[in-house]
Amino acid sequence: MFDAVIIGGGPGGYVCAIKLAHLGKNVALVEKENLGGTCTNWGCIPTKALLTATHLIDEIREKADKYGVKATFEGYDISKIMAHAQKSVTLSRKGIEFLMKKNNVTLIKGTAEVVNKNQVKIKESGEIFEGKNLVFAHGSVPVVFPPFDSIEGIWTSNDVFKLQSVPQSLLIIGGGVIGVEFATFFSSLGTKVRIVELAEHILPTEDSDVAEEVKKAMIRKGVEIQEKSKVTNVEKLEKSYRVTIKDNNEKESIVEVEHILLAVGRRPNIPEDVRALDVEIERGIKTNRKMQTNIEGVYAIGDIRGHIMLAHVASYEGITAALNIAGIEAEMDYSAVPSIIFSNPEVASVGLREKDIDHEKVKISKFPLSANGRARTMLENIGFAKVIADKETGTVLGMSIVSPVATELIMEGVVAVKNKLTAHQLEESIHPHPTLSETLLGALEGITDKPLHL
Repeated sequence: MFDAVIIGGGPGGYVCAIKLAHLGKNVALVEKENLGGTCTNWGCIPTKALLTATHLIDEIREKADKYGVKATFEGYDISKIMAHAQKSVTLSRKGIEFLMKKNNVTLIKGTAEVVNKNQVKIKESGEIFEGKNLVFAHGSVPVVFPPFDSIEGIWTSNDVFKLQSVPQSLLIIGGGVIGVEFATFFSSLGTKVRIVELAEHILPTEDSDVAEEVKKAMIRKGVEIQEKSKVTNVEKLEKSYRVTIKDNNEKESIVEVEHILLAVGRRPNIPEDVRALDVEIERGIKTNRKMQTNIEGVYAIGDIRGHIMLAHVASYEGITAALNIAGIEAEMDYSAVPSIIFSNPEVASVGLREKDIDHEKVKISKFPLSANGRARTMLENIGFAKVIADKETGTVLGMSIVSPVATELIMEGVVAVKNKLTAHQLEESIHPHPTLSETLLGALEGITDKPLHL
């Protein structure tokens, strides 16, 4: 009898297991494939490895000569780029395996089938494991829908990591995080990329000015972007696809592309044995903020909830579930979840967005990247930092950044939103010079008074 049996070894499941082990609990973790889940094997890690390679390509092509560096771009070896991504994945997996052994987590390889709320059967061996608590951390799968589910050769994000050759042309359906990151990658390799996005603008969860900056940078790289549009028909040809695209004015266009990537997001992976337990399901498995389902002793964390489907959220949900299983009261706080996009330039945001607020109650300040000294040394001029603060108290409510290393810079905003700090408190903290963090300082100064360098 384990204190908890966790199904799924992704960033939610394995972190939950480690935390329970730290709390003195006897834990079993069931994983049917490789540890690390989508993030390690098909998402965060390999994607960033690929984008690191193409970022270097962009630096050589676009900036080396301007820096006075005599470097000639002679091409790339896609097999080595993919090998780099795979090595990153392998090292991450091994790291998680080491942590399981170090913390005495019982790792069970196989497909879990839920018998009841205290028993899990391993499909391959027939073994049954018992737990006082059960944690669902099954993750998610790419969304595929008609007509794409019946057409041979359509890629999902998972298929990109099996790449052996680079297509000459690629249609990406969906201009969200996944679509934009892969458009960044393929366009840097010379692929003619077109994005089709149904919403008003690409990156629809971000503000329109954020999306516009990324769009500007992508158009410079030759990416074609069709917003407020959808694919209405796909015809498989011998070596390509003929695609009909219709905009919101019913105007049609027809394009022929070598490959199609369906990148409209992911959906919770909820198998039938889990459904049979009668857990409450909305978009995903419904829980309270303690990560408890409607069934006592049964928890759900990560993408299977269909809430905020991010690896770092899954990990914190795993910690929250572990604390409650151990008898320590804890609840998730979603007020300061950072959203990050590894486009070029990068995008990061936290807290409230401008599109979601009452403008009468807040003050908004933007500082352009072009006015930042460090950005000038890097030949970067697309981007900005934006701060949203309460008009009366100056409390920071949200922050958005479009900039190189925005994904690192956003932590200042996360700490501010989480701890309800004011713009003045951040502004009076000395920011190092010359750094990109001074872009944030300029935006903060705009909340309290006027930026000194604008």
